[in-house]
Parts: sequence; C-alpha cells; structure tokens
Amino acid sequence: MDTREVNQYSPLTLAFLGDSVYEQLVREKLVLEANMPVGKLHVYAVKRVRANFQSKAFDVITPILTEEETTIMKRGRNATGNTVPKSSNPVEYRRATALECLFGYLYLKGETQRIQELFEIIWKIEVE
Repeated sequence: MDTREVNQYSPLTLAFLGDSVYEQLVREKLVLEANMPVGKLHVYAVKRVRANFQSKAFDVITPILTEEETTIMKRGRNATGNTVPKSSNPVEYRRATALECLFGYLYLKGETQRIQELFEIIWKIEVE
C-alpha cells in the first residue's frame, strides 16, 4: 500500500494490526534465542508486550524516527476510545498504542526492514 492508502486507516485500526506484528516479533525472537517450556516463554513475552515496556520503547525509538513515523506515533498516542487496563496507566497505554500504530503502519506499507530495525533497538531495552 502507498502512504495515502495507509493513512485512510484509523490509528486504533493500525494499532490493532501493529499489536500482532510486534507480538509476533517478540515470540519469534524468544523461541529462536531459547528453547524452553511454553510457560516460561509466555512469561518473558508478556514482559515485552506490556504497555509499560512499550512505553519505554516509545522513548527509545522516538529520537530516530523520520518525520512521517513521528506523525504516525502522534496519531496513535492521541487516538481516543481506548479502555486502559488495570495493569497500566493512561499515559503508558497511549504511548504503547502509538508504538503499535507505527508497527501497523509500517507493516501495511511493506516496510519490513524498518520494522526489524526498530524492533532490534527495542529488543535491547532491559526488561524489569
């Protein structure tokens, strides 16, 4: 899809798709790095897909984003209609939505190399 077509989607729709793209990358990375019981894999995956971790990732990648990517992140962050889960606060959740929105946007544009580049930077963030 071209930029004009992708921009027709709402930020929350892009985030819906981006959530699955991001989680797929997390799961793949975990499986390839360590063959362990599924229960452990799930625990490690949850730590990286939670809103508070994605909020940290927002901070880490923001300085290296293009103007276009920054605009998409802002659209995702400012999207309304989210119900914030109890495990998160509204600021973290909006920033996580922004990150997912960016991943959905890049995915629809076919920019898999850029997704991988950003994901590798995010992967290096220390997990609490």
